[in-house]
Amino acid sequence: MVLFRIAVTCEAALALGQAVLAGSFLSGHYEALKMHELNAAITVVVALALIVAAVLLWRPGRGPGWPALASAALLVSEGLQVGMGYNRTLAVHIPLGVGIVAATLLMLVWAWRPAPGADHASRTEDAAEESA
Repeated sequence: MVLFRIAVTCEAALALGQAVLAGSFLSGHYEALKMHELNAAITVVVALALIVAAVLLWRPGRGPGWPALASAALLVSEGLQVGMGYNRTLAVHIPLGVGIVAATLLMLVWAWRPAPGADHASRTEDAAEESA
């Protein structure tokens, strides 16, 4: 789970950075477009790492399989996103970017949520230590 958390945190930071860089470009800072392009390339590489982390979470880690599927869908979406950006098809590029950020943030929240029953287990251990 630690590897998945690291990968999805990096992916979320990069996705949010894409939005900031796009906004900066639209505000007239034209050099931000090159950074937007570089960040996109890094985001795709991190998405590949996210797939690996999700598969490791699922198979040997006995976690759920949906993060692996969601990570694969994210990579495909990012590939399409890059293509739409280079083609300047903003009618697809902008809403797809919003969807990518939303999906990434949902995975981030899921990855960092407390494990079910973790709070109950820690209270049970604390109570056992106090009574001993």
